Amino acid sequence: MEQTSVRELQDVVIRFSGDSGDGMQLTGTLFSDTSALMGNGISTFPDYPAEIRAPQGTVAGVSGFQVHFGNHCELNPGDYCDVLVAMNPAALKANRKWLKPGATVILDGDSVTEEHLKRAGFATTDIVAELKLDEYNLVVPDITSMTREALKETGLDNKSVVKCKNMFALGICFWMFDRPEEHALEYIDAKFLKKNPAVAQANKLALRAGYDYAANTHQFANTYKVAPAQLEKGTYRSISGNVATAWGLCAAAEKAHLPLFCGSYPITPATVILEELAKRKDLGVKTVQAEDEIAGICTAIGAAYAGNFAVTSTSGPGLSLKSEALGLAVMTELPLVVVDVQRGGPSTGLPTKTEQSDLQQALYGRNGECPVAVVAASSPSDCFRFAFEAGRIAMEHMTPVILLSDGFIANGSEPWRIPQMKDFPEIHPPIVETAPEGGFLPYVRNEKLARGWAFPGKIGLEHRVGGLEKDAVKGCISHDPANHQKMVDLRAAKVAKIAEDIPVQSVIGDPEGDLLVVGWGGTRGHLQQAVNDLRKEGKRVSLCHFNYINPLPRGVREIFSRFRRIVVCELNEGQFAAYLRQQLQEFRYEQYNKCEGQPFTIVELKEKFYSLLD
Repeated sequence: MEQTSVRELQDVVIRFSGDSGDGMQLTGTLFSDTSALMGNGISTFPDYPAEIRAPQGTVAGVSGFQVHFGNHCELNPGDYCDVLVAMNPAALKANRKWLKPGATVILDGDSVTEEHLKRAGFATTDIVAELKLDEYNLVVPDITSMTREALKETGLDNKSVVKCKNMFALGICFWMFDRPEEHALEYIDAKFLKKNPAVAQANKLALRAGYDYAANTHQFANTYKVAPAQLEKGTYRSISGNVATAWGLCAAAEKAHLPLFCGSYPITPATVILEELAKRKDLGVKTVQAEDEIAGICTAIGAAYAGNFAVTSTSGPGLSLKSEALGLAVMTELPLVVVDVQRGGPSTGLPTKTEQSDLQQALYGRNGECPVAVVAASSPSDCFRFAFEAGRIAMEHMTPVILLSDGFIANGSEPWRIPQMKDFPEIHPPIVETAPEGGFLPYVRNEKLARGWAFPGKIGLEHRVGGLEKDAVKGCISHDPANHQKMVDLRAAKVAKIAEDIPVQSVIGDPEGDLLVVGWGGTRGHLQQAVNDLRKEGKRVSLCHFNYINPLPRGVREIFSRFRRIVVCELNEGQFAAYLRQQLQEFRYEQYNKCEGQPFTIVELKEKFYSLLD
């Protein structure tokens, strides 16, 4: 009998794909969590269909989950996959373009029927010829039939049995990559055992059946081992960007010694932030699921006035609805964090796809001279740090802060070293406890130009706030032209002064060279990998990646001046490049833009960088 050989690999990319009801997100999550528990570096990319429930078996309804795991820290979920698990022909057709040369394709043979091929838009019944799969390792096990056979004694109805086929596929992958089953079995028990023991048992049987099938049939020429990554010592967990954002906000509230309030309206892909905060009543978090976006931010502004660390979460369409109330927070100079998890637009656009096209809205999308601090997170775990930082800036500088995330990092996950709260700084809002001699003047400012934060109900601290322009010291309504100019200048100067309170801009790579790659937010993993690859080839390329957008950090002009060419890469049509041209006019900026609802690929980035170097 032919023996299976074992191969050592540095990293692997697997893409699980099927109908939106096939459980591919759960399958991918269990595989990536298991890999993280084994000490691998991981980076994931859930790729949801844009339609809520597209017709079954169609390309429009395909749901994917890509995981990149390796023996080192993975910066991105990978371009192309080594293994594609396709639960039907539509999934294979939709993901054919993402196959590496010689990749393994696992296709459920029971799905290769005339009806499924027609739904997927195949012109013939010869999948191999039509998709040119001759050079790939195509394995076509009858996953659905074997799942039925494995579960025939469970007493479950056919629909419930077929739902377990994703666990059969997961079992195959566990065997291929020498992954233990224990974590997945524990998850199944935790999710189903109390509510439906029969379903729990069926899923566990399907998982083991898939593992045994792969182990005993020798359908695969190789199994693979991927060694653990050499990560910094500590306690790790896998975390998504949205969960990390929620936890970072909780940490900021703790360090400010204030209660956290979140008033939000559910919207893809930001809803998980509200859901996660709603679980944290044990930390004193208060959440309101408002009736609309405007009510969400207005409840948050009211909570800030009452002495809470106030936040609201949304995506691009919701940010536009919040713009008038955000101007109220600027005028009243109350601390507020607005989390914008960006998605494809305009209008409702591509709700489940990623984009970076809300930057100009964050910077300028309000009436009047209305400056707001803007920061952006760069990876799923990075969302914790910048949610905390957004809270710190908002409360210490008494200003609204927009935190930009995006669908890619919000839904993606990676290993996260759980920090110690003692390693995070205390947050010191300018809270006024007692009236000073001569009485409380609400718009007297400190060295950061932040006004005092007086909570209602305290004798001697009564004051007026509102949307009308106010006197620069007393806070009473003022229509005086000179006073208005003074207040416009003060509000702008206060945001500009934040630059003194954030890190100096840094460079990944050498401080000078032929090409400086510039990016911001969630593109860092792809840009850094592409730059690293070129640097290994001896190219004089470096990366300058931005997390602080408004104000820009100190040192940017000096960095830009040391490079022959500058290219700004972003998932929009050039919004950050336009902002840089406005702020730093003396430099010439090349652009590389993409608006496909998908992240960059390393391949396309490297091609662009080569062309600029040549």
